[in-house]
Amino acid sequence: MRNYRLLLVSALILALVVVSLGAYVRLSDAGLGCPDWPGCYGKLIGVPEQAHEVHAAQSAFPDKPVEAPKAWKEMIHRYAAGVLGLCIAALATIAWRQRTRRAPWLEIGLLAVVAGQGLLGMLTVTKLLKPVIVTSHLLGGMSTLGLLVVLFLREIRAPRLPSADPGLRMLALTALATVLIQIALGGWVSSNYAAAICADFPTCQGSWWPAMDTHHAFTLDRELGSTASGTLLSSAALTAIHWTHRLFAGVVLIVVGSFGFGLLGPDGRRGYGIAILATLILQIGLGIANVLLQWPLLLAVAHNTGAALLLCATLVATARVFIVQTMPGTLRRAEFPRRFHVVR
Repeated sequence: MRNYRLLLVSALILALVVVSLGAYVRLSDAGLGCPDWPGCYGKLIGVPEQAHEVHAAQSAFPDKPVEAPKAWKEMIHRYAAGVLGLCIAALATIAWRQRTRRAPWLEIGLLAVVAGQGLLGMLTVTKLLKPVIVTSHLLGGMSTLGLLVVLFLREIRAPRLPSADPGLRMLALTALATVLIQIALGGWVSSNYAAAICADFPTCQGSWWPAMDTHHAFTLDRELGSTASGTLLSSAALTAIHWTHRLFAGVVLIVVGSFGFGLLGPDGRRGYGIAILATLILQIGLGIANVLLQWPLLLAVAHNTGAALLLCATLVATARVFIVQTMPGTLRRAEFPRRFHVVR
């Protein structure tokens, strides 16, 4: 099991790196740095840089000029995602071989998510950054990270804790759902390039309620920059996307902050509460700084990474509210509602 745990930790770290790299590619406008998939201008290794390679690439893709810096960003992200996929495949293989000891369904489910991520990665390119696909790809990356966190929690030894009261358990689930919704809204802002439409804080365009077009803003089946009918997406629609994300950040602050403070009692969960509050403050601060500084690239990437860390902190704390873990690989119900089941 030592090899399994080492591989799991490596995959967990790599998943966080891949999420951050994906944000870097998207925010640096390199999502179409390679017009094909899985290679780049037909090359599986490297990108066209030599004169004859560039000429061949331009002949094969005449309306896609070669931009080597953007192509490298995209390919480095793909390589990292590929290594992550291999790590997860290895985890699923090990789990299947040891299925008599423990059910391997979490690892197999994770492998299925990664396969879906590969498909979404291809569609991101072939569908020319269609917002619903790009956002789904982001959510798939966050789901991969979350499932790896769950596997990691199953492997570590954690102290016995007293059962949490029903109110805290409900708050935990609400906080986790709130973080997931906010990540989806943030992905929708990013995939529609709506971050810069509100350049002031705390207002947007000098108003507490700017002109917004929520109908076209949240129509899912449309192309990038267009409405479902093909007309140009208005600034009012982009404003609605951005402002909704910013308003919901207030909900996150209240709900997740309340959960963090609720964990600060003397029952042994104080560290989890501090972790949640620290990542929440960091994420809110990064969001405000990005608006005031007009979304510098590295700060925008840090905001995406902060969302991943907040998800991890909330997920771990939620697990520690619901689950008692007595030894590595052994979970038992801790005041779980009857409809939930935990693998023993």
